[in-house]
Amino acid sequence: MFLNPWSVALCLLSLVVLVLLGIASRTAVKVLRYWDPASDSNRQISLENETWLSSTLVQYALGFQIFSLVLFVLAADNFSHVISGAMCAVGSLTANRYGMPALWLKLAGAFLYGLWLVVHHFDISSERYPLLRFKYAALLGLMPLLGADIACQTLYLAGLKPDIITSCCAVVFGEGEGKGGNLMASLPEGQTLAIFYGLAAVLAVLGHFLFRRRRRPLMWVSGGLWAVFVGVALAAITSVFSSYVYAMPYHHCPFCLLKPEYGYIGFLIYGALLPAGFFGISAALASLMPAASGLSEVVDRFQRRAVLISCLLLVVFVISVSYHLVLYRLSGGEG
Repeated sequence: MFLNPWSVALCLLSLVVLVLLGIASRTAVKVLRYWDPASDSNRQISLENETWLSSTLVQYALGFQIFSLVLFVLAADNFSHVISGAMCAVGSLTANRYGMPALWLKLAGAFLYGLWLVVHHFDISSERYPLLRFKYAALLGLMPLLGADIACQTLYLAGLKPDIITSCCAVVFGEGEGKGGNLMASLPEGQTLAIFYGLAAVLAVLGHFLFRRRRRPLMWVSGGLWAVFVGVALAAITSVFSSYVYAMPYHHCPFCLLKPEYGYIGFLIYGALLPAGFFGISAALASLMPAASGLSEVVDRFQRRAVLISCLLLVVFVISVSYHLVLYRLSGGEG
């Protein structure tokens, strides 16, 4: 499957990311060994210039790698057209044992890469670059995750064969014999919706308060609830909301939402949920910035914006994911 255009795009993107981060990693090692902001030696001046270039390379590389999550899902959906038994990305991703791990690694990586970009934003906001050593140490810490991400992706693509027979989403996310893939399948629909909307309401109230006055304890509570909410929301999409979109009570698939026959509504749903969760969590993690770094004003501005963005995206997500459910309850599902 390496000759498929989607595979070529993924592999080329991974190669570009590896080259860019490989160059930046060399600078990271030099920063950890030799960085001395009190020095005016030639090596220090040269290193200061080098960090600007390498930081720019890292920004592009991590941005590309975050985009690879979207590209990977679209590629998996395209592969379903040539793999026997696959109806959507689920069948493609379960065609071998590397597909789902690659997806989860990319999803986790997208959050961590985004957090690195937030730290970088804080660092370059001060002329003293107080977080330079930390962000380059974090970059080296991200390299194993990046390597695992690209390795799983490569093994997945290498193991795909058109003659493989895989399972469709109706089997993977079916409820028969207790083999369903829904994280909340054991809960009645009413309880699932109560938990989902209850958490959404609490996050909205906390967001309203934190937008006006940032309080570290409440910020941490909000960040923790956002992490829980993302998991609950993904489970609720699979076990409850998706079947209303499909107008089929036994069709539970979080990937078919991305298909044109359902108006690509999945892009709106996930495009609101995942960034909302990221900004909600990153607003809390920003509280870890040391007060002595002189970044308190920058951090406060970021938290204010992050809280606002997360709340706005939360509203968009709840409306978009609830639309077909509300339509069904009000008009019998016809619209």
